[in-house]
Amino acid sequence: MSHLFSPLQLRKVVFRNRITVSPMCEYSSTDGFANDWHLVHLGSRAVGGAGLVLTEAAAVSPEGRISIQDLGIWKEEHIPGLQRITSFITAQGAVPGIQLAHAGRKASTLRPWDGNGTLPAADGGWEVVAPSAIPFNDVYPLPVALTETGIRKVKDDFKAAAQRALAAGFKVIEIHGAHGYLLHNFLSPLSNQRTDEYGGSFENRIRLLVETVEAVRSVWPAQYPLLLRISVTDWADGGWNPEESVKLAAIVKEKGVDLVDCSSGGLAAHQHIKVGPLYQTPFAEKVRKEADIPTGAVGMITTAAEAESVIAEGRADMVLMARELLRDPYFPLHAAHELEADQKWPVQYERAKPRK
Repeated sequence: MSHLFSPLQLRKVVFRNRITVSPMCEYSSTDGFANDWHLVHLGSRAVGGAGLVLTEAAAVSPEGRISIQDLGIWKEEHIPGLQRITSFITAQGAVPGIQLAHAGRKASTLRPWDGNGTLPAADGGWEVVAPSAIPFNDVYPLPVALTETGIRKVKDDFKAAAQRALAAGFKVIEIHGAHGYLLHNFLSPLSNQRTDEYGGSFENRIRLLVETVEAVRSVWPAQYPLLLRISVTDWADGGWNPEESVKLAAIVKEKGVDLVDCSSGGLAAHQHIKVGPLYQTPFAEKVRKEADIPTGAVGMITTAAEAESVIAEGRADMVLMARELLRDPYFPLHAAHELEADQKWPVQYERAKPRK
């Protein structure tokens, strides 16, 4: 029996298997609206057999976008387009989830195929915010340090976005606290040099993330899971580290987080990452065992055997896949056949199902 294709229950939500479509920015929105690209992109992965389908980072405010083409959930008008997507995903037997995000000092930048660095003001660029006025690198915007009023607005924006996510039909929320975006900016000493209650000590640096979790959980139904993505390490001296990640995971578990999605990096331009197959899985294993919380593993998991081993060996509870699912939206169906697992095919595709 395949462990990868065993169901997973978090709160009252049951996922048909342990394969999750990892959030992948598509940079294809206008004014934050979901469109046909998002429907086909996400819908095809639900047809392909994934258990949980997460949207790309959805900005909780216009200033929280990475690029001007980012998906958004900062206004009520965004809800109908997202409802269309969640309805389709649900109809395919997958669970629809949304990642809520604020880009922090990485906001107002060009999308990858348009270049690199700051989006010019003439093209719609905006003032960006961070815990401290420290840019990501010399071609990214110089951020303005958030005031107390600005910090309250961030928490309120996440809370309001969670309410819209519920109205749009999502059953899972993931808070984005990784990859050098705003909440991660507060966690790391490399980007947070504040001297108030949101900077300095570990307890102060995690404060905004913890308060954001509390704000979202206060309006997110008790029967629905709340996930948190973190970068377990900055891969840079003096930065956020695995030991701090374990401490944070134990704290947010008590605040209502049900699974920690364990990624890494993205905060320091001078990071040194040792990339290879399953290279981030040890982080998921460490957090799972030492904080006693379910985790998700992500990063260069590209084969059925690799994904199966992560779950079978108890290294994580969920496998999040990105590039492999871009290459093959039907990876879960193919993996189930390879692992001799029972995975239902869409009736429209049943005649193509390989026979044992």
